[in-house]
Amino acid sequence: MTEIFDFGAIVLLVSSGVFLAVLGMRLADRVSLPNAAIFLIAAGLLAASSDSFRDALSIEVVERIGVVALIVILFDGGLHIGLARFRKSAKPILALGILGTFATWGLVAFAAHYTLGLSWITAGLIGAAIAPTDPAVTFSVFGGREVRGRAGTILEGEAGTNDPVGIALMIGMIELATEDGGSIAVVLEEFAIEMGIGLAVGVAGAMLLLPVFQRVRLTSPALYPIRVLAGAGIIYGLASVAHGSGFLAVFVAGVLLGDVALTRKGEIEVFHSSLAALAEIAAFAALGLSVGYSDLDHATVWAQGLVLALVLALVLRPLALVPLLAPVRLRRGEKLFIVWGGLKGAVPILLGSLAVLAGVEDSGRIYGIIFVVVLFSVLVQGSSITFVAKRLHVPFRTVDQDLVETFEFAVGEFAFANGRRIEELPLAERAWIGVLVRDSRPQAFGPQTVLERGDRVQVYGQPETVPALTRIFAGRSQSYE
Repeated sequence: MTEIFDFGAIVLLVSSGVFLAVLGMRLADRVSLPNAAIFLIAAGLLAASSDSFRDALSIEVVERIGVVALIVILFDGGLHIGLARFRKSAKPILALGILGTFATWGLVAFAAHYTLGLSWITAGLIGAAIAPTDPAVTFSVFGGREVRGRAGTILEGEAGTNDPVGIALMIGMIELATEDGGSIAVVLEEFAIEMGIGLAVGVAGAMLLLPVFQRVRLTSPALYPIRVLAGAGIIYGLASVAHGSGFLAVFVAGVLLGDVALTRKGEIEVFHSSLAALAEIAAFAALGLSVGYSDLDHATVWAQGLVLALVLALVLRPLALVPLLAPVRLRRGEKLFIVWGGLKGAVPILLGSLAVLAGVEDSGRIYGIIFVVVLFSVLVQGSSITFVAKRLHVPFRTVDQDLVETFEFAVGEFAFANGRRIEELPLAERAWIGVLVRDSRPQAFGPQTVLERGDRVQVYGQPETVPALTRIFAGRSQSYE
């Protein structure tokens, strides 16, 4: 009975924390504060109040939670971006995600060595940890907002692509710090191998799973999102077992699957968005519990972390990104917005935990500095995103996610959709088909499915899309613009 009581108390505590965290998201949105800041600070204060909270999670458990959360967040982020949006900004996304991360790593290591007096190994480890931007924070900040044009897509795409780069760099730096015979050349070689395998597994996995997702019907609508989630886990596992970047693989798979027509697409996207929100709560709460503020009471750690955070935000990231953004066709304000929007979050702390687990020299100091940099980023940079967007005249609007509704149409004889494949319909990102009924029976469908007169379709979209949807499915083709 005692064990049942203790477990019940744990369930009560965790559930209450999640409940309050969800309510806190609304407050965070009102004050333009990333959700991550609330979870991180609250968990850190809880850890500082009692050693039992901090000791409840070992660094190994924290690392596992962070990995699982990042898989979910990256896959959901890829689904949200989709291949169409990615293609329009592929060059700047890849330039910032790969070259920008390398440049930031080198500049941070240089600054940490000469400004803070850290050894080259320690400086390189810190640089590898804080070079990538964080998808959890970035997608959280933009989750209820829409940046018109390519600036938002580039920032979100960068956040998804540079995490695998940062992880590969950190693993290489750890080997350099702990093994004899290591060199920068070895780090770069392993990076290339991991990226290549991760990309290949992500593309192949998405292509192999797509026919299964589109053609194999399940016994319950609730199983469709779970099947897609399991597919993402398979892709990550295969890439990791093959010594590739599992994170790159799941992000690539999400991008490739983001725009295709899937059965129960609406439920799949809602499920994964909800799961990503829960993963964000779990990741930042676990990371906050792993670092009690009593561990950061040394003034040197705070001073070095704040100096590095300021230099990174105001000097190093601009130096790394401005040359890469020069040829991109964006207004000056949009480019500056991208430079400022490089938010840090769970990924740097997760990478710091890898250094701790590897037992590298001065790992506690490294972890503390990384935590301070992340705290600055989510509190200062994250909360200023809306303000900076307005000052730089970046088109930025709040989107009410509750306005997504379900509409039903019967395909008319003279409708644009009659006789056309689903992939030919000009739905873009405004709406998606969730259910197709033909002859009173639900039908499995995919991009190649041809709609016929009398088909009934359930479409997910916002109310303002109804006139266009009506013209597509029920009106005359020439009336659609």
